[in-house]
This record gives sequence, structure tokens and C-alpha cells, in this order.
Amino acid sequence: MKRRSTPSKQAILNILHSAPRAFNQEDIEQQVKGAMDRVTVYRILNRFCEDGYVHKILSDDGKYYFALCHNCEEKQHRHNHFHFRCRKCQKVECLKEEVVVKIPAGYHVENVNCLLTGYCQNCVA
Repeated sequence: MKRRSTPSKQAILNILHSAPRAFNQEDIEQQVKGAMDRVTVYRILNRFCEDGYVHKILSDDGKYYFALCHNCEEKQHRHNHFHFRCRKCQKVECLKEEVVVKIPAGYHVENVNCLLTGYCQNCVA
């Protein structure tokens, strides 16, 4: 189903395109600076997830983070990569390496959500 473009959707897409990391909903709300309410941001982010433009990362801090999908083909969303959250700077990012998981026969995996925590390259020192 084709959804219409709105200024609110475009504003959130622009934020995600320019983001060097995954943002949680509060981060995005701060970026739009009151141009839209919390419910609108929530609905847009979830629609982007449903449509395969964005993926949702559940972090160990209990928050969901959102990152733009890269290298996803139309109607074939690929989200089989690790995520990393730095304990010091709190940055959440997608790692580029693809995850290959062997599972028992008879199972079909549709999504992998793996989060690693520790210290990023900038904070390890």
C-alpha cells in the first residue's frame, strides 16, 4: 500500500538520513522541536518500520531505537545484523557485519535482533 508523503514524515526521514547513529523517539522529538506531538512521531516511526524503511532496535536500557534501513530490497526487509550500545556515550549503532545463525530444521527466522553493549571506539580509551 502506497502511503502519501507529508511534511511530518519527510522531517523524520530527513533526521534519520542525516543521523550517524540510531535515535530513540525522544531524540527525534527533540529534533522536530515541537513541530509535531509525541503520538505523531510514534505513529510515523512505526509505519516506517511496517513499510521496511526503518528498523526498531530494543536496547538494554528498555528504549526502542530507530535506524534507517540500508541495502534492503523492496518487499524483502533485511535486519540480520548486530547493534552496539556504548555504555559511556550511550550511542546505539548498527554494525555492518551480517549475522548468520544456524537453527534446527523446521524453524524459519524472519528477524534477528542482537544487541552488544560495551565501549565504542571513541570511548574505549
